[in-house]
Amino acid sequence: MEKTPVISVVVPIYNEEKGLDALFSRLEPILNQTGESWEIVCVNDGSRDNSIELLRKHSARNPNIKTINFSRNFGKEAAMTAGIDYATGNAVIPIDADLQDPPELIPEMIKKWREGFKVVLATRNARAGETFMKKFTANMFYKIIGKIADIRIPPNTGDFRLMDKQVIDVIKKLPERNRFMKGIFAWPGFSTTTIYFDRDPRHSGVSAWSFWKLWKFALDGIFAFTSAPLKIWMYIGFAISLFAFVYALFLILRTLINGVDLPGYASIMTAVLFLGGIQLISLGVIGEYISRIYNESKGRPIYIVAEAIGFDAEKN
Repeated sequence: MEKTPVISVVVPIYNEEKGLDALFSRLEPILNQTGESWEIVCVNDGSRDNSIELLRKHSARNPNIKTINFSRNFGKEAAMTAGIDYATGNAVIPIDADLQDPPELIPEMIKKWREGFKVVLATRNARAGETFMKKFTANMFYKIIGKIADIRIPPNTGDFRLMDKQVIDVIKKLPERNRFMKGIFAWPGFSTTTIYFDRDPRHSGVSAWSFWKLWKFALDGIFAFTSAPLKIWMYIGFAISLFAFVYALFLILRTLINGVDLPGYASIMTAVLFLGGIQLISLGVIGEYISRIYNESKGRPIYIVAEAIGFDAEKN
């Protein structure tokens, strides 16, 4: 008889004590209904509330619920990386603890996986509970990265998806420290299908993603999966040089026709400040890539596990 595959659900946790009971009460019955053996791998990413104590209680209540406790906050991307590293399933499903991504889609994901797809994406039709500015910036980000990235990153698709163990094995071989998981998830390829849903508002609490964090996250995605920013400034440099050459010809012709003319102070300052700004921006883009090279060269671990609850001894 074919061995029933294990479904691993990976849940990053950061200050989610108000929603954990609701998460498990909604997630566990759905996993039981699938008829598959399953585990939930929770990663406590240095929460400052009572999340870890609640996770310990749920892990003691149900051995299928396992908990990884970080030594400090390393960020959501590191938490997902740890969950994937510790997951033992033949299929892995990352999901947020805020229940904005409905667990009710999991049976349909498994059905598509059973049909032979290695990746099942969950793409949002609507994003309830989010501000106009957040929706606008998210759409702009996906449009920009869709144009310049070296790989196709599915638009309006978060971390919520199903990935076969074959895909997970490839992801585990990607060692970069500056991790943009949406890009890392997309990089392996494999046969992919998509299901669509309307995203719900957060069940409880507030998002930990400030505008500054979202901005840094967007930069990580752009700099991690394309060298287009470097090429763009090279093209801008060529364009400015061409403009300067044409303008120089214009000045020579005007001088020959009208005689010597005293240049204006305003035009000189405008040109100097404009070119100085261009140079500083281009240096900043180069600096972003150099800083990432520096971080990668140090080879520090992506995360540190202080405690692994419910895993085999070899995982601790």
